[in-house]
Amino acid sequence: MELWVSNLIRTGVVLVVSVVAYWISLRAGYRLVQKVAGRGDEREARAETLWLVVRRVIQLAIVLTAILVVFAVWDFSIAPFLAVGTVLAAAVGFGAQDLVKDVIAGFFILMEDQFHVGDTITIAGTTGTVEDIQLRVTVLRDVEGRVHFVPNGQITVMSNYTSHFAQPVIDIGISYDSDVDLALVVLKEVLDSLASDPEWSSRIKGEGEVFGVNKLDDSAVVVRGRITTVAEERWSVRREALRRIKERFDAEGITIPFPQVTIHKAD
Repeated sequence: MELWVSNLIRTGVVLVVSVVAYWISLRAGYRLVQKVAGRGDEREARAETLWLVVRRVIQLAIVLTAILVVFAVWDFSIAPFLAVGTVLAAAVGFGAQDLVKDVIAGFFILMEDQFHVGDTITIAGTTGTVEDIQLRVTVLRDVEGRVHFVPNGQITVMSNYTSHFAQPVIDIGISYDSDVDLALVVLKEVLDSLASDPEWSSRIKGEGEVFGVNKLDDSAVVVRGRITTVAEERWSVRREALRRIKERFDAEGITIPFPQVTIHKAD
């Protein structure tokens, strides 16, 4: 009876120590993450991303350590568990190469700071906002609200749309009988006026660029422009630019044509 009470007390001590160790580890781990994250505009995003993984590792380590110590307190032999673990490890080694590949890929994603929670990216043919980065999978939510779990080992090419800045390209098709030079002037004016608009200037970096005629399509002459924006504002700025371009082209009599085909009838 005394031994049972003694073991119960020792178990309680182990649990209390585990909670204290967990609390201390969290504080120390968070400070380490803040230090590793460094400085810069993306510091907070990087720190949040690293903290998600570090916190999971701390939780797993503390729980496993507490379980092993409690087993020792109650004189439970852990040899059978170690034997089972060895067998499982061997099975995993033979049958879970993809899992190992995913974990290694996840580790390098975090260490190389490829993307953060909150970034909009395209990976494995899927585009969405990063909601979580784990060692095995990256969780994305697309524009329709669907959640995608992408194994990190399947990420061979990653496109990040919200890193530092963006440069949305604007291609506009005008009819062949429209004044191309006038269209280029109007396009430049619209982009510059958008950049100087107080409502939009904070989302735009610098003046708009007009490259000229980009393509001669079957039914249209395609003129191209570009504007540099704050990364996460690329879509809203582009939509507003297109709206203003349509209004100005209508006012200037510049036609945006429908697809059409000219048929020549032989005599």
